[in-house]
Amino acid sequence: MAAGKNLDVVVLLDFYGQLLTDKQREVLELYYDEDLSLAEIAQNTGSITRQGVRDSIKRGEAILFEMEEKLGLVARMGRIQRQAQRITELSQTILEHNERYCFSPQVSQCAREIIECAAHLEE
Repeated sequence: MAAGKNLDVVVLLDFYGQLLTDKQREVLELYYDEDLSLAEIAQNTGSITRQGVRDSIKRGEAILFEMEEKLGLVARMGRIQRQAQRITELSQTILEHNERYCFSPQVSQCAREIIECAAHLEE
């Protein structure tokens, strides 16, 4: 990805891209996902100028950031992933402690199930 591109937009595009117009989404995907230049995008689309591409990117980015500010889905997903990782770490500690000192099959099974649930949250 070229220098100066905001990597946050890639994540926001994954979350909120369907809320953009087809043209805005296409331009942003070509710019961020395909790493095309403004001129290449203008040439590929054939319907807008290089300046029009730039304007479309800026408008699309603004909409994506506004959506995140209002809905907070990306931030929420980050918090869920961090908490799931912490749950996994703590469950692993319980599992290891149980296997080393207590030998309770029920505790081991529960710890494994918690680890599995946390893995599903991280997906």
